Amino acid sequence: METRRDVFQAIADPTRRAILVLLASQVMTPNAIAEEFNTSRQAVSNHIKILTECKLVKQEQKGREIYYHINANKVKEIDKWIEQFRKILQTQFNQLDNVLLTLKKQKK
Repeated sequence: METRRDVFQAIADPTRRAILVLLASQVMTPNAIAEEFNTSRQAVSNHIKILTECKLVKQEQKGREIYYHINANKVKEIDKWIEQFRKILQTQFNQLDNVLLTLKKQKK
């Protein structure tokens, strides 16, 4: 299946993020996933399709059942991209802490 959507568009939807959280803890069938949401089976299938197209979710067929599981490697790619912002923000917070400490010392 070819990736046609951006990963960040896929995770922008709260239902798809909730599906990813479910699949992070266990492998599930589409019906089992749909039972967790107050929406139609078709709507959940569309969400799964988008997650699969983005390679955030993989499917595995066992007999007549299809099982979905999270693609940890793809999630790691997202985390790696976000990490650059985490580092920048941490540096800014540390600088702000230093400024506040300096101001606090000056008041004494």
